[in-house]
Amino acid sequence: MELLETTTNGQVYAGTFGGLFLSVFSSVFVEDLLRTIILAFIGAIVSFVVSLTLKNLIKRMKP
Repeated sequence: MELLETTTNGQVYAGTFGGLFLSVFSSVFVEDLLRTIILAFIGAIVSFVVSLTLKNLIKRMKP
């Protein structure tokens, strides 16, 4: 009697990565997630302001 293979490699990969994602997600606390989002937002704003400032400084230095 031959056993039928009911799963494909895609299903195995999806199950593996889904389980990995859920196990990592469950260990991340909401506070850490909010802190990460806030710090990323602040970092993006600082980067934008610095790039605008440098652009204006370079423009002023050119004759």
